[in-house]
Amino acid sequence: MPTAQPSTRPGAPGTQRIDLVLEGGGVKGIALAGAIEVLEERGYRINRIAGSSAGAIAGALSTAGISGETMVKILRATDYERFQDGPWYTRFLLGKALSILLHNGIYRGDHLTQWLQEQLTTYGRPGGTGTFADLLYRDPDPELDLQDGTQYRLVLTASDLSAGRLRFLPEDAYDFGTPPAQLRVLDAVRASVSIPVFFRPVRWRTKKGRPAWLVDGGLLSNFPVSVFDRPEGQVPRWPTVGIKLSARPEKNLGVVNKITGPLSFAKAVVDTVTGFYDRMHIESSHSRARTIFVDTEAVRPTEFDLSDEDQEMLYRKGREAAAEFLDGDGDRPGWDFPRYVREYRSASQT
Repeated sequence: MPTAQPSTRPGAPGTQRIDLVLEGGGVKGIALAGAIEVLEERGYRINRIAGSSAGAIAGALSTAGISGETMVKILRATDYERFQDGPWYTRFLLGKALSILLHNGIYRGDHLTQWLQEQLTTYGRPGGTGTFADLLYRDPDPELDLQDGTQYRLVLTASDLSAGRLRFLPEDAYDFGTPPAQLRVLDAVRASVSIPVFFRPVRWRTKKGRPAWLVDGGLLSNFPVSVFDRPEGQVPRWPTVGIKLSARPEKNLGVVNKITGPLSFAKAVVDTVTGFYDRMHIESSHSRARTIFVDTEAVRPTEFDLSDEDQEMLYRKGREAAAEFLDGDGDRPGWDFPRYVREYRSASQT
């Protein structure tokens, strides 16, 4: 069978299919929405999305039919401080420590789940079941669709602390005794956004009845940029583009942690584990070539008291980064999918 040729630049709105991989970043999700808004304005039609944490939320909203423009409005109106829904005593430092001791996390995460349900109900496609059955994916090539079997338009990651591995949801729902199509999108998002220590982990059970503790997918991989890549030797038919909430990396750049005591030491361990796997991927030239880097370092992922000014800055950074990726700047040419395939993914190279 002849190899399909990659599509050219987009023309009319919604004419170019694209897969997205969204990095997590806590409250920084409006930067993702800003970048998605630009992609849609330039004629890209989102095909599938993978993400963790904030990327899981943005992915759930987008695959429910919510546009980037509407997503921006939703996130601008969100009161992130309400996500801090711990018991009354968590307003105090000792209370936070007690909540971590008793519940393995400070905040319940119930308000976040309720908030997401409200957005999906208000702005999403009507008549859905709320499960991944609403997000079944069919390949445009019927022959490939039969070969690949059932897939989903949304892929979320969660870190399974009990098994010591990364979970891809909904596919890994089988291991918890749930058919993937029956897994609720809200439940998968809740697992993916469980920032360790800040939110209580999600507790599921395996098919054998053993407890499984799930936390933020970013703990193991915050940027699974290759999740939609075709097998080696097969040329991609449309682009997979990543949106990463950090400045462009330099080779061999790691996370610099200042260690002054046990708390900073623990944070350094988490930061190192979280970033290492993804840096291995992003340091490859073909991954950098298809990634939109949004500099959001000025805002912490857990800055729940995000000011209006910081929200505007994150939104603007997301839009600017996407525009620079598409149009180019002084350091790199604009995005050109056929050129990307020729340079990194042609059959002769693989």
